[in-house]
Amino acid sequence: MLPTLMEVFRTSRSVECEERALVLTAVGVPNVIDFDGSQYVIRVEASLAGIALGHLERYAAESRPVPALPPPPQLHSFGWVGAALYVVVLLVVGFAVAGGVWRLDAFDVGAIDAGLVKSGQWWRAITALTLHVDGSHLAANLAAGVWFGYLAGRQLGGGVAWLLALVGAGAANLLEALLGPSSHRAVGASTAVFAMLGILAAYTWRQRFRIQQRWARRWAPLIAGVVLLGWLGSEGEHTDVVAHVAGFVMGVLIGAVVGIESVRLAIQRVPQWIAGAVAIVIVAVAWVFALSS
Repeated sequence: MLPTLMEVFRTSRSVECEERALVLTAVGVPNVIDFDGSQYVIRVEASLAGIALGHLERYAAESRPVPALPPPPQLHSFGWVGAALYVVVLLVVGFAVAGGVWRLDAFDVGAIDAGLVKSGQWWRAITALTLHVDGSHLAANLAAGVWFGYLAGRQLGGGVAWLLALVGAGAANLLEALLGPSSHRAVGASTAVFAMLGILAAYTWRQRFRIQQRWARRWAPLIAGVVLLGWLGSEGEHTDVVAHVAGFVMGVLIGAVVGIESVRLAIQRVPQWIAGAVAIVIVAVAWVFALSS
């Protein structure tokens, strides 16, 4: 009695059929090739069909071409300029406030006072980012800001990166002041530093959508950002954890939006010097309001 044959593969190309027949023969599965008038068919004994299908599936998976990687992102050569201007702004403001160059109460009129912010002094959400309680506070924010700012500047450009970080940090400070207790007081660039970290993490994460890879590698930038937030954003006795988290969240939202291809291409057309100038003007205007209040 002839064995019952079962179809395990069908194609219109004879070469594909021959390749798979060779694979089955190599692993010891007898097979025959037929042509039904329109397509080539491989048949094996019914008892061996499951084994044959398993080998053919593995062969197909191994033969699948590896998707080409997208071209590496274009990095900005002058990403360090934004970080350098960040240092200059913080040092100039620190010198002017500590030395009484502007007015003796400049620190008080620039710091976040939630009660006054709720009454309309919105500019404090910006001016507070340029104030620090002492040298160690300033040094810590300078070091972290320069590092994260340089990395983000390489991807987005120094002007765009710092403008986005300023907007995110200002929004985070404003929300914390409006939604928190009226007694809340705060100063420091750390909110901008963590907004920059959030932008960097989310933008990098969003760019990985174009690459076929395992979920762990795709989500690694966001996971690393959260780990750094927990590590750096909770240190110190008087650390404003809420401001750090709010800055990071705002940065993640901004970075995710900017990482969308159409938005990314649109932002690339904005000259970096214009974006940087807008950021400096925002800080300057906020201080004009503060010093004239």
